[in-house]
Amino acid sequence: MASETAAAAPQRSSPLIAVGLMLAACACIAATTLMGKALGRGIGGEALHPLQISAGRFAFALLTLTPILAWFRPSLRGAAWPVHIGRTVCGWGAVTTMFAAAAAMRLADATAISFLSPMVAMVLAIPLLGEKVGPWRWGAAAIALTGALVLIRPGAEAFQPVALVALASACFMGVETILVKRLTGGANRAGEPMLRILAINNTLGAAIAITAASFVWIWPSPAQWALLAAIGTVMVTAQSMFILALRRGDASFVVPLFYATLVFAALYDFAVFGEVPTVVSASGAALIITGAVVLAWRERVRGQSAS
Repeated sequence: MASETAAAAPQRSSPLIAVGLMLAACACIAATTLMGKALGRGIGGEALHPLQISAGRFAFALLTLTPILAWFRPSLRGAAWPVHIGRTVCGWGAVTTMFAAAAAMRLADATAISFLSPMVAMVLAIPLLGEKVGPWRWGAAAIALTGALVLIRPGAEAFQPVALVALASACFMGVETILVKRLTGGANRAGEPMLRILAINNTLGAAIAITAASFVWIWPSPAQWALLAAIGTVMVTAQSMFILALRRGDASFVVPLFYATLVFAALYDFAVFGEVPTVVSASGAALIITGAVVLAWRERVRGQSAS
């Protein structure tokens, strides 16, 4: 029997490969959101409900993972089930609300607002993980929040109510990030094996998503079935490349590249739907990314100080 240890074997540091893997992951993640937008707008058939799209994401992701799980057979002994369940519920909520937002607004705007999730995780880390947050990190959060307000434009005629759905997605992602940190461990404790985390997340996620989708189910067309399958397969591919990128390069170097997802989202949206980001959208996105990059930089400084 192949071991999980072999599956999680460390890789040699290779910055260029890490960059390539992270950019490929970004392209894949933006593609899944684009496909979700297409399904939500009724391309290829009747418009699908976000609950049904997220069901396709989890179900087909699980099907893609099944041969790998059958080969490596990750053990479930000792799994932190309450944390796994909480993480999966938040992940399902994040995916569903993101698909709902993407169907109703510019893909770049929805993606940019979702980048507030590190700020949510930072705030939650204070009571849940006992982390201390200094002025630099609070300043980064303030910059990002300003960018979100620019995009949402509360009180203005151009107010985007659906942007609040994207904001909900960011909140779900932030909570999920905290729970993932609990699962993957930290400096003082070992984390759970990555394959176990993927197996439980996608299995529970498929069960939750399919149950929820059953209340709004309509039969997809063949083209929509293909898109649903592609969302699940591409998302698993993106997750794998993200993990490989972190193994090939330092997290502090690789993770900021994740914000290239916004560039791919804008390009895809323009190519498929003809959506062009406005100056206001670009300004709000720039502020959010600036805040996120400052936060990532402070994480790197804190890590170097602790080592």
